[in-house]
Amino acid sequence: MEPLAILALSLLLGAIIVFISVAVTGSRKAVPPESSSISEEDSKVSNGVTDRSTASKKQKLQRPRKEKLQQHVFAHPLLATSLKSHSGNVSCLDFSSNGKYLASCADDRTVRIWSTKNFLEHDHRCVRANVELDHATHVCFSPDSRAFITWLANEETIRVFKMSKKDDGSFAFAAVPEDFPKKHKAPIVNIGIAETGKFIMSASNDTTILIWDLKGEVLATINTNQMNNAYATVSPCGRFVASCGFTPDVKVWEVCFTKSGTFREVMRAFDLKGHSAGIYSFAFSNDSRRMATVSKDGTWKLWDTAVEYKQQQDPYLLYTMKYNVPDPCRIALSPDARVVAISSGFNITMHNAKTGKQEEEFFNVHGEEIADLAFDINSRFLVSCGDRAIRVFHNVVGYRAVIEEMEGRLKKATNEAMRERLQQQIDDAQNALQAVYTKKE
Repeated sequence: MEPLAILALSLLLGAIIVFISVAVTGSRKAVPPESSSISEEDSKVSNGVTDRSTASKKQKLQRPRKEKLQQHVFAHPLLATSLKSHSGNVSCLDFSSNGKYLASCADDRTVRIWSTKNFLEHDHRCVRANVELDHATHVCFSPDSRAFITWLANEETIRVFKMSKKDDGSFAFAAVPEDFPKKHKAPIVNIGIAETGKFIMSASNDTTILIWDLKGEVLATINTNQMNNAYATVSPCGRFVASCGFTPDVKVWEVCFTKSGTFREVMRAFDLKGHSAGIYSFAFSNDSRRMATVSKDGTWKLWDTAVEYKQQQDPYLLYTMKYNVPDPCRIALSPDARVVAISSGFNITMHNAKTGKQEEEFFNVHGEEIADLAFDINSRFLVSCGDRAIRVFHNVVGYRAVIEEMEGRLKKATNEAMRERLQQQIDDAQNALQAVYTKKE
C-alpha cells in the first residue's frame, strides 16, 4: 500500500506544478512587457510611407483649422467695381499718363497693372510683376507707360521695372539688373517721375527730397526745413516738386534744366501760406494751375497757382472750407480741377471744387485706413486703397460740375459752332450720369 500512496502523492504534486506553470504563462501573454510595447511603436514610426501618412492624417484631424481672412464688404450705388487680385494690403496707386492703366502695389510682393477700359466689365484681368525677396510700398508709371518705378520696403531704394512683349503679343514687366543706390536715412513718404522724363523724385519723412536722373545718379538734395515731411510729389506738368509737413505751409520748387536737357538747378518757386497748423496732404490739377491742401487745423483750401512766381507773384487763395480731420488725411484734385476728394480714416468725401460744397460721402470703404486716393486722367473715376481691395467710384460730382459749367457757358455763347460744341459736352455728361443712375436702380 505504501508504494501506491507514494505514487498517488507524486501524481498530485505534478498536477499542481503543471497547473501553476500554465497559469503563470497565461498571465504573461495577457500583459505584454512595457519594453516590447515601446519597440513596436518605434518600428511603426520607422516603417515606410503608409505609417507616416496615417500619423499625419491623425495630426491633421487634431490640428485646428486656420480661419480664412475675410474680405471687407463694402457696397454703394456709386461703386463702379472693386479690384481684388491682391492677397496683401494695397499701399499705393498710380494711373498712367495715357489713361490706359492703373498700377497698384501691395505687401504681397507684387505690382499689378490693370486696364482701365475693363473697370466696368465683369472680369478684371491684370498683369502681375513680382518683387523678388521684397515688397513695394510705392509705385509710379513712367511718362511713356512702358516702365514703372517702385520703392522697396526692405532694401530701402528704387527699383525700375520695364515692359517687354511676349511672343503671343501680351506684355510683361521685369526688373532691371541694378537698383538705385541707397541714399535716404529715413522712411519714404513718396516717389515720383516728372512727365518730361527728365528726373525722378524721392522724399523721406525727415526733411530730405532727392532729385535723381533716370540712371540712378543724384542730381540735387533739397532740405525742406519743415521738421518732417508728411507728403511730397512731382507736379503733373513735370516742372515742380512740392512738400508739406510739420509747418503750416506747402513749399514748391522748380527743377530747372537747360535747353539741351542738362540739369541746371533747383530753385524755390512759391509757398502756399494760410493754414494755422501742419498740412497732411496736397494735390495738383493736371495743368498745375490749381492746388488743394488739407490741414490739421480742421480746414481744406483751394488755391489758384497760375502765377508769375518769378515776378514775385503769390498764389491766390480761392476759398477755405471746414473739415473734421481726426485722422491723417489724403486729398485728391481731379485732373480737370472740378472735384476735390478727401479721405480720413476709413471714409471718403467728394466736393464740388467751384463751390467747395460736399456732395457725396462714403463710409467704411476699406477694412484698413485708406492709404491712397487718386482720380483717373479723364476724371471719370476715383480710386482708393487700404486693404486688399481697390475701390473704383463713378465721379458723378464731376459730371454734375461739367453740366453746370457748360450750361453757364452756353448762355453766353455767341456763335452756333460754340453752342453745338457746348451742347455736345452737356449731352455726354448727362448720358454718363444717366448710365450710372440707371445701373444704380
